[in-house]
Amino acid sequence: MTRGRDIRAEAARVIAEVAGRGRSLDRVLSRALPGLKDPRDRAFVQATSYGVIRLFPRLEGILDQLTEKPLRSRELPLKCLLLSGLYQISSMKVPDHAAVSATVSASSAIGRPGARGLVNAVLRRYLREKDRVEAIADSSPEGRWAHPEWMIERLAEDWPDRWEAVLEANNRMPPMWLRVNRSRIEREAWLGSFAPEGARAGPVAPESVLLSSPCDVGALAGFSEGLVSVQDAAAQLAAHLVAAKPGDRILDACAAPGSKAAHVLELCPGADLDALDLNDARLDKVRSSCDRLGLRPRVIQGDAARPQDWWDKRSYDRVLVDAPCTASGVIRRHPDIKLLRRESDIAQMAGVQAGILDGIWSVLGPGGHLVYSTCSVFPEENQRQISAFLERTPDAMAMSINCEVGWGNVSGAGRQILPGDAGMDGFYYACLTKAP
Repeated sequence: MTRGRDIRAEAARVIAEVAGRGRSLDRVLSRALPGLKDPRDRAFVQATSYGVIRLFPRLEGILDQLTEKPLRSRELPLKCLLLSGLYQISSMKVPDHAAVSATVSASSAIGRPGARGLVNAVLRRYLREKDRVEAIADSSPEGRWAHPEWMIERLAEDWPDRWEAVLEANNRMPPMWLRVNRSRIEREAWLGSFAPEGARAGPVAPESVLLSSPCDVGALAGFSEGLVSVQDAAAQLAAHLVAAKPGDRILDACAAPGSKAAHVLELCPGADLDALDLNDARLDKVRSSCDRLGLRPRVIQGDAARPQDWWDKRSYDRVLVDAPCTASGVIRRHPDIKLLRRESDIAQMAGVQAGILDGIWSVLGPGGHLVYSTCSVFPEENQRQISAFLERTPDAMAMSINCEVGWGNVSGAGRQILPGDAGMDGFYYACLTKAP
């Protein structure tokens, strides 16, 4: 009983940190999980936390129907414990009686008088009235799609033919993609000699491998030796669009955590690459990921919007701007985005992106190429951003993106991948060139 009480209370605390304090789910889990010695406990807390956050708007609507009055803000840990109990019953392979009993036991760690009785009453009422409360939840947009209403409305406006598919993709668990390091081994050779059962070549990115189920990266054959890395197939397209040639001077302007910079160097070991990022702590991730692969980019701390503070006045042949964004294309990997993002963030991020584009354009040499990417699906951060930049930048011209394999859809001067397309995350790409 102690084990069940501890892990359910821990999951409730994790969820409360995200829902109440606006903290990143990954960061909260990175602190919580090491304290759990049993791998099964860690897996349960992680699965419960991700699941509740993924379905938070829907579960919250269900809970409101099962309580006579809303729980007060100071009772957030209790609310999150109730949500986790509802999730265990509705979505996990936990027997109903076990989910109720263990969640009731966990309520003693909440420290709220009467918590045990309330948890027991709410969960048992849900079991009795499940069909009714689920139907009522389905009648509201937030309950039906488990997204905030503003996000549903924006997606329906921006993608009138695809918005439902995007929402459904966001609510599914993401697949695990790998990138084979072609400077060490070809994809077919890795698949033939090292791949776990069920792994297959991805249809779009040439180095991509799709696993049949997620696994611990430490268990992947060749991972520690740098033969493979974890990276979504959509993100792998960036290095191919950069199209580096030996001797090119390349800037990855928003480099952390370093996956795209590493991929560029894997494809073109002779390239001279600078990895720039605003945050020195994030640059440690670039160093770490490249060290495992035996790569040595030049690492620079600086603001891409202010090249005068760090640039050595030597022009770059290629610039990759993987711009900070709302991350609305990777919600399936980071479901806390549903709770942490506000509609006003779109305009705020668009302003940051515009500043980076205007600043970084000066470091690109005549005839050079710039690749702009985001993991967003909102046009303000993507096609409208690039359209506005082209209008105010006389020496910038859009380049067509050659899609021999076929990915994404034409979107302004670039191409948009929506979540779930060919199993990939949502990404936008545009390619620009500077007049000679």
